[in-house]
Amino acid sequence: MRELELYAGRLIINKFTACEPALIITNWSLDRFESLEVPIASREGSWHFAEDYVGEDFVIVAARARAEELNIACVSPGAGAALRFLAASVHARNVVEIGTGTGVSGLWLLRGMTSDGILTSIDIEGEHLRQAREAFAEDGIRPNRTRLITGRALDVMPRLADGAYDLVLIDGTPDEYLHCLEQAIRLVHQHGIIVFASAFGNDLVPDPAQRDPETIERRTLVEAVRDDERLVQVLLPVGDGLLAAIVN
Repeated sequence: MRELELYAGRLIINKFTACEPALIITNWSLDRFESLEVPIASREGSWHFAEDYVGEDFVIVAARARAEELNIACVSPGAGAALRFLAASVHARNVVEIGTGTGVSGLWLLRGMTSDGILTSIDIEGEHLRQAREAFAEDGIRPNRTRLITGRALDVMPRLADGAYDLVLIDGTPDEYLHCLEQAIRLVHQHGIIVFASAFGNDLVPDPAQRDPETIERRTLVEAVRDDERLVQVLLPVGDGLLAAIVN
């Protein structure tokens, strides 16, 4: 049996016996351990390995725990690492985030942005912004590096400047996604990046038999991004799916 422990952001191999048929991944989360047994050399095993490849430190783990307490969905560790990578790849200095939550995705983005980068994060819930502000302070992020705005995405986004942003992350209400896409295309400069979180919709989007309204909204978005000639698209199988596009 091979046992992997993700402890305080480090992946530690404790035991290994080659003849055993399964991989146990132990995911450390605050004061508890949760184990999941998955087959070795399987797609599922590879997915879990990739998800835990870049660990989360105590600040992100604490923000994630607060999200769980408030029943707020947030990006997975693998998706967070991908967001950090995308922000770093364009040396992002100005980023917009729709759906602040408790600051999990914001922390990942800020760690990929330049040291003077500013994150503009929008959420309809003031309590979410308060929790995120606390998480950013715990991470030592200067207050002038974040601009937290209470409001609906489609009320706030039109007030932001054209072509002024390097990256826009949208993790909000699916029924607004197509309108948010058009706003995001306006907001980013040429070669800027647009990202939609939870593109798989809890794995319902790839299944054509699933026809609930939220799944249809997500599926329509995925198809719209794929067919938009203004964009260079990719659908990344991390977390619950990251749909990303570069604006030509």
